[in-house]
Amino acid sequence: MTAPDRSPPRYKSDLIYGLNDRPHFSAAIFAALQHVLASFVGIISPTLIFGGVLGLESELPYLISMALFVSGLGTFVQARRLGPIGSGLLCVQGTSFSFISVLLSAGFMVKGRGGDTNEILSTIFGICFVAAFIEMFLSQFIGKLRKLITPVVTGTIITLMGLSLIKVAVTDMAGGYGASDLGAASNLGLAALVLLTIVVLNRFNHPMLRLGSIVIGLTLGFVVAWMLGRVDMAAMPEVPLVSVPVPFKYGFSFDLIAFIPLAVIFLISPLEAAGDLTANSMISQQPVKGPLYIKRIKSGLLADGFNSAVAAVFNSLPMVTFAQNNGVIQLTGVASRYVAYFIAGLLVLLGLFPVIGAVLQLMPKPVLGGATLIMFGTVAVAGIKILAEAGLHRRNVLIVAISLGMGLGVAAVPEVLRELPKALHNIFESPITVGAFCAIFLNIFLPEEFLELEEDEFDPEAATLKVMQDPDMSGKANS
Repeated sequence: MTAPDRSPPRYKSDLIYGLNDRPHFSAAIFAALQHVLASFVGIISPTLIFGGVLGLESELPYLISMALFVSGLGTFVQARRLGPIGSGLLCVQGTSFSFISVLLSAGFMVKGRGGDTNEILSTIFGICFVAAFIEMFLSQFIGKLRKLITPVVTGTIITLMGLSLIKVAVTDMAGGYGASDLGAASNLGLAALVLLTIVVLNRFNHPMLRLGSIVIGLTLGFVVAWMLGRVDMAAMPEVPLVSVPVPFKYGFSFDLIAFIPLAVIFLISPLEAAGDLTANSMISQQPVKGPLYIKRIKSGLLADGFNSAVAAVFNSLPMVTFAQNNGVIQLTGVASRYVAYFIAGLLVLLGLFPVIGAVLQLMPKPVLGGATLIMFGTVAVAGIKILAEAGLHRRNVLIVAISLGMGLGVAAVPEVLRELPKALHNIFESPITVGAFCAIFLNIFLPEEFLELEEDEFDPEAATLKVMQDPDMSGKANS
């Protein structure tokens, strides 16, 4: 073996501070700020989109505050470890895009039968609280779950989630639902400005420009919109100086029909989170096989579920381990879990001041749409990447084709379900639910066309993760 072959892979970059090292205060604060910068948009965007689409503008400042607050609590739990809960890694928790589609469907269902803001939110947070226990339970059986929910199933569902959300992004680019000037040149121009800014910044080699591209794009779009008179600061809602977290502020309701699609997403979310935790372990130079690794994955997924339940209690969307923060660890060389305490503190402080949410609420829909188009498209691409790694042979192509066709078909032509009984119609009107059931059923029904390599007790899907962390390695391995 040649010397270059013995060199460590780039995703295992040299660390200045290892997992259990305690960096000095200035280094910890600097690293924490970069993590907050990298995750801020990801934390607030699901809530911003969710509230905007459902017409919950009056509650948006509070909901955004709670998203930041709970993200801080979740980050602390994940890094600190409370008994069996928490991976002990430098993992940032934040609200997940994966649940937006099904939660919007649930919200529209409640809204359609005349429900007010309180009823919409009480139902959504109620089903989120119950569904979180699914992930907590499944976290202890992740190895067995992977035999049922294989990469082809996961990739199909994630791709479907991204594709089903693109309509929301494009509508926002045009001006937002119900806008009188839908499709106006000024709306599309603002969206294009944000979109192009993000693309241009990603052309630079400087890591901070790439990490902050979405924040910079949104800020520039907001400023230009303000200069054009599209932002009325006088319309900023009156909010208290400090947001007080109130458990189940909007009440607690449960709806079985709204719960089932959400349960499906919670069924696959542990697999996605396991990949993020494995990547974090790799970058932190921790083992990715063996008892310690298995314990870490189970505890980390248990923390994801626990944090999602806490999020529902404090009126926020489900939590997930963020993948983008792995890039910050590589950039800074700081993998210390003690930095997570500073991140948690900063997020909690940001969450206690609702003026942040009030300002963000004024962001014009086209500005937000320009950024969310990329975010949702990225979700779809992540699914495609998993599918590519799973191998698109005849069996997998059949599973993907039928599942995507059924899911997107229902989304495009909802009338196809009109003859179904009301209960089934409500369950299968979600394209994600239809696609997920198809993928899981076909994965069980269609026989494997080749012998699988023997797997370890828990295979971290190493090939996919290597491509995610270092695309060049895949080319070298296949050459």
